[in-house]
Amino acid sequence: RLMPELPKFDDEDLKSYGDEEEELALSPPAALMSILATQELLLENILECIPVGEFAVIQPLSDEFCLVLGYLLTWKLTLAFFKASSSQLRVLYSQYLRRTKSLNKLLYHLFRLMPENPVFSGPTSEVPNKDTKTFFTEELHLDVK
Repeated sequence: RLMPELPKFDDEDLKSYGDEEEELALSPPAALMSILATQELLLENILECIPVGEFAVIQPLSDEFCLVLGYLLTWKLTLAFFKASSSQLRVLYSQYLRRTKSLNKLLYHLFRLMPENPVFSGPTSEVPNKDTKTFFTEELHLDVK
């Protein structure tokens, strides 16, 4: 709930980022980026021996699973923050992510975490002759209880 409110504070300071010639960058919330940087290092240690194109098998409820989940949820917060930002702020934030290579690291990690066959095994209605349901075709409900 808080993430969409945060860009308003940077919007007020946007006027001070003016007519300088160098390409400007603005960090998303420092606490969020600090956590993300730490998680990137830990995730890289877990996935270092797995090349892109192959996928890692992460056991549910293991320490690695919790780390990966935390990493992905941190990105979900970051994207919610971006969505609430004005287009001018998005440019500055994206420059920061480009300089820190965070987005590249996200894609690199996703391509090693994505299962080879993302078949959805959750509760579905069994309808004969229907296309196979995958994680890309079904809406996931991630409610924490």
